[in-house]
Amino acid sequence: MSFGPLVITAAICGAEVTRDDTPHLPITPEELALEACACRDAGAAIVHLHVRDPEGRPTQDGAIFEDVAARIRARSDIIIQASTGGAVGMTPEERLDSLRCGPEMATLTCGTVNFGDGVFVNDWPLIKLFAARMSAQGVRPELEIFDAGHLATAARLAREGLVTGPLHYDFVLGIPGALPASVANLAWLAGMLPRGATWSVAGMGRDELPLAMAAIAMGGHVRVGFEDNIYYHKGRLAVSNAELVARVVRIAEELQRAPATPDEARALLGIGGPFRREAG
Repeated sequence: MSFGPLVITAAICGAEVTRDDTPHLPITPEELALEACACRDAGAAIVHLHVRDPEGRPTQDGAIFEDVAARIRARSDIIIQASTGGAVGMTPEERLDSLRCGPEMATLTCGTVNFGDGVFVNDWPLIKLFAARMSAQGVRPELEIFDAGHLATAARLAREGLVTGPLHYDFVLGIPGALPASVANLAWLAGMLPRGATWSVAGMGRDELPLAMAAIAMGGHVRVGFEDNIYYHKGRLAVSNAELVARVVRIAEELQRAPATPDEARALLGIGGPFRREAG
């Protein structure tokens, strides 16, 4: 069985990792932009974007998102996927401020979930609000699935016309308190999707690589990066997000799955037309 190109998403920063965890974490707008471009050069088609304030703390400040997005677009055709998850405890309006940067994609989490010591709240009214904002701006949602029941909520969104196809899901596996990371769970989730849907997987920590390998073999797509995992292998920090992207590219090419370009990913995911860099 052969599959098409592999869409690789680079989650380069996240909201939880700090410079105390890894000195290689990009934080400033310029660092984030350069890291996104390096990941594009390594084979990523999408950058999953969080930003930080000047003190390095997670923020959903739309002005910072606009700054980072402008720096990326001036240099690269990579798809910008804004996080609307932010950090646990942020208000819905805080979380939605990231959409000010005009992303082509954004995350749409499909349910409340235990998240380590906290609770990541996504009730049905909030989910509908986020879906409506994305639809109004022409932003393609990525349906974030942290737990099995989130699939039912995603199906309800589609049934009620709050999201339209082609549908793309991201299985986030291994968050403490949510669905454990395993190939069996990944296969079960992928088997529950509607016909024509696409999916990727984000495995946490040491589960990032084995789940990425399974997804490549199953015809899915892959997310890697410091948001999910900061190690290249046990005891050795990855020196960059691009290093993690490049490893996935090497493995995928052994299975004759070339990395998708951003424009190939746009066509697959139903995102507008080809990238056009703004003048000036």
